Amino acid sequence: MALYVYSITAATHPKHLDGLTGVGDPPSRLRTVDAGPLSAVVSDAPEGLRPKRRDLAAHQAVQERLMADGTVLPLRFGLIAPDDDSVQSALDERREEYVQRLTDLEGCAEYHLKAAIDEEVLLRQILQESPEARRLNDDIKAGDTSPDLPLALGELVVQEVQARHQVLAAGLTEALRPYARQARPSEPTGADFLNISFLVEQDNRERFLSAEKGLTSELGEEFDLRLHGPLPAYSFV
Repeated sequence: MALYVYSITAATHPKHLDGLTGVGDPPSRLRTVDAGPLSAVVSDAPEGLRPKRRDLAAHQAVQERLMADGTVLPLRFGLIAPDDDSVQSALDERREEYVQRLTDLEGCAEYHLKAAIDEEVLLRQILQESPEARRLNDDIKAGDTSPDLPLALGELVVQEVQARHQVLAAGLTEALRPYARQARPSEPTGADFLNISFLVEQDNRERFLSAEKGLTSELGEEFDLRLHGPLPAYSFV
């Protein structure tokens, strides 16, 4: 029977999964497939699996329980293997890689940071600090009806916003990077100018959290910083 694969751990990980159930309706029973120094946490794979809230929560609960007792390589939702033998073969074939990743992630957790700035505040800054933007805006307010003016102002504002977003993102990353073993940025979406994951060691977590809290206080209400963690290290597997 096909298997749903949640994560990979060391064979010596205690894997306290009592009270948890896997994906599917009815929920699947969790178990392990072992191969030398590695184990994979699996369950029977339900047919037609979709990322429903209940199944996403079940997947995440397994990662968090394993993370509480040791190092885990969390796998993305929806990974299906044909059977036990295929899981064992995958663990054997990539044994050195998985063992090394477990070593690299030992004692670490992921923290995910997204950041945005109030658009109106940023626009005011641009109009105050950019002579060209201020000139174009003043000409429009004075009644100049040339259609080129709004277009030129719009293009300039877009360029300024992008440049300022890049500077802000670099500044936040630089401020937090010393407290993390690794940092992995992703493309921001929506109004965010920063979308980044940090791999933080246990010994540095308080310093990292204190630094982020200090940034939030320093930047003020104009900024929206959203930090999530500690999380399983999905971004660093």
